Amino acid sequence: MQIERISEMNLSAKDDAEIASLVARCFPTDFGGRSFFIQRHHLRLVFRDGRSILGWAAASMVSGRCVYAGVADESVYVAASARGQGVGWRLLSAFCERADAAGLWTLQAGIFPENEASLKLHVSCGFREVGRREKLGKMAGAWRDVMLLERRSSVAGV
Repeated sequence: MQIERISEMNLSAKDDAEIASLVARCFPTDFGGRSFFIQRHHLRLVFRDGRSILGWAAASMVSGRCVYAGVADESVYVAASARGQGVGWRLLSAFCERADAAGLWTLQAGIFPENEASLKLHVSCGFREVGRREKLGKMAGAWRDVMLLERRSSVAGV
C-alpha cells in the first residue's frame, strides 16, 4: 500500500472512475470527475493498494484573495472496504505533512455531525472543532448541519 500525489498527468480513466465511485457512495450527487479533482483541488493524494484506490484526500483553496493564500478546505474519503484499517489516518497524516510543505497554514473541514469516524480521524490528526454551522447544506431535500474543524500548521505561516 502506498500514498502518492496525483496530477493530471498520472490520473487515469480508471482512477477517475474509482474516485467518483468513492464520492458517490458518500454523496448522491453529480461528480465532475477529472475536472473536479484536478482543476478544483490544489493538493491531491490517493492511497493505493496495488492498482486500486482505497482513499483520497484533496484541498481546494478557500479564496483567491492573497490574505487567504494558505487556507484550504480539505476533504478525505476512504472506501468502505478499507475503513477501520488505518487507511484514513495514514492518508490524512501524510496529507497534513504535504499541506505544511506546500505552505498551507490552515486546513479546514466541514463534516456532518453524525460522521463520528471522520470527526475522530480529524481530531487524531490535529484538527480542532471550531463550531457547528446550522442548515449549511441541503442534501436529498433536507437541510444539513455541518461541524467545522480546522488544523493550524506548526510549520507554515508561523
